[in-house]
Amino acid sequence: MTDDAVVELRGASFAYEYGPTVLRDLDFAVRPGRALALLGRNGSGKTTLMRLLSGGLRPRTGQLVLESVPVTYDRAGLTRLRTTVQLVLQDPDDQLFAASVAQDVSFGPLNLGLPDSEVTDRVTQALAALGISELAERPTHLLSYGQRKRAAIAGAVALRPRLLILDEPTAGLDPEGQERLLDTLAGLQADGTTVVMATHDVDLALRWADDVALLTPAGPHVGPAADTLSRADLLDQAGLRPAWGIAATRLLRAQRLLEQDAPGPRTAAELDAHAGHVRGEEATR
Repeated sequence: MTDDAVVELRGASFAYEYGPTVLRDLDFAVRPGRALALLGRNGSGKTTLMRLLSGGLRPRTGQLVLESVPVTYDRAGLTRLRTTVQLVLQDPDDQLFAASVAQDVSFGPLNLGLPDSEVTDRVTQALAALGISELAERPTHLLSYGQRKRAAIAGAVALRPRLLILDEPTAGLDPEGQERLLDTLAGLQADGTTVVMATHDVDLALRWADDVALLTPAGPHVGPAADTLSRADLLDQAGLRPAWGIAATRLLRAQRLLEQDAPGPRTAAELDAHAGHVRGEEATR
């Protein structure tokens, strides 16, 4: 039990009709202000977990708790949940349906019954947060894939959730698009939104996340990103390869080029900066 969790599953189990149990007796909490990456092989339960946290699925046993209050699955309870927790699917075409970007982003706030002026403000702010203000009147079917991704996220952001859950948000984006999206997420986090990201990319998880949850057959293992992704046994259980940053850190420490308690590089730029620092130290000897 976690008193400060934004949302929490307690003793939750779930099985699809005519299928095996996907998650069993699961305790899982999302803490505010922590960037959390969900990692695991296909079929490990990532999508099921995200849908349980956002109310798209209901646990067969156990309960979902939102800000210390159990969720009820009536209209009032789900409205309360979905104004606090928003899930953005991997394929933006599963969420975009309106004629224009602004119309699509306004759908959620309108459904809350907000005044028109408030809806307009939320749409304007969400488009600005995602860097797509100039696309407000663009037909959604004329957007690029990256633009559609950002428009789908803007629709969730317009509801001003405390928790934003993203399913493979960088999938299909080129490197520049990935960088722009990560910059956007940093801005949302700075404004108080907690972000959970499902990904297969261990390098991205090491770079971006504060904590990671490795979904293994024995259940999720949650811990600080660098420490957890250093566990070869857990990575093997989760069907994941090691992160290159972890391997680079081990090599640097073995060569005594990095102090044992110093954080290792998470990106190529950080590794290059560290190499430059080492070269500078050698030049002054």
